[in-house]
Amino acid sequence: MKTAKNKIHFTDNSLINATNPIEVNLIGAGGTGSKVLTALMEMNYSLNELGHAGLAVRLWDDDIISDANLGRQRFAECEVGLCKSVALINRANRWSGTNWKAECRKFAKSSSGKLPEHASANIYISCVDTVSARFEIAEIIQEISYSRFYHNQSKYWMDFGNSKTTGQVVLSTVGEIKQPKSEKYDTVAQLPLVTEEFGDLLRKSETTDDTPSCSLAEALEKQGLFINSTLAQMGCSLLMDMFRDGMTQNRGFFLNLKNFHSQPLAV
Repeated sequence: MKTAKNKIHFTDNSLINATNPIEVNLIGAGGTGSKVLTALMEMNYSLNELGHAGLAVRLWDDDIISDANLGRQRFAECEVGLCKSVALINRANRWSGTNWKAECRKFAKSSSGKLPEHASANIYISCVDTVSARFEIAEIIQEISYSRFYHNQSKYWMDFGNSKTTGQVVLSTVGEIKQPKSEKYDTVAQLPLVTEEFGDLLRKSETTDDTPSCSLAEALEKQGLFINSTLAQMGCSLLMDMFRDGMTQNRGFFLNLKNFHSQPLAV
């Protein structure tokens, strides 16, 4: 009897053997995005030490730091009133000596439908609150992939999402990623976009309450204190493994922090 092969996705070779830093668009600098940026700093340093070209991150968020952001997000009292993306990137660059960039604006098309400048990247990481923002990100990524930017072709999109005590991370490919021939594994060239695979579920789960919290106590009624940082660590661990191992059997996970249950999402 023939044994079924394990399904595997091999990381795009241009990301593993990069001659220039991998361009990353991190979209959202709030509870999850601010923690993901910290993880990317650690990942970049580690990759450099391993002889890799590392990461070049551009952080997108038009939000301003308020008192309600202190404690749960990576902001200090002295930063209230500053743009979230600028405050975080300035701190990251001072710590690591990088030249990462901040965009104090939304990752969105203009009113005339024009793509945002600097929108192209090798990897997109979204940490946004609304379903509509995810669908717009998907539209922009697909439009960029059609135009074929050769120096920084879009390869992957990792989406983070959460409620009060639950969350998920889903990794998608932008089109097909060429896979090596393998006798041991069943290779998978394309991982579906989160908006395609879970589109109906996303639309049903969308709420209309997007009112900003006025205090940390009010913010904690909407999201637990550690759901964002747990998702950030686990999601970036998947990304780091793709660089180190050159392959992955899982393309994300579902997490319930209330009962400490994590369910991997297989390739």
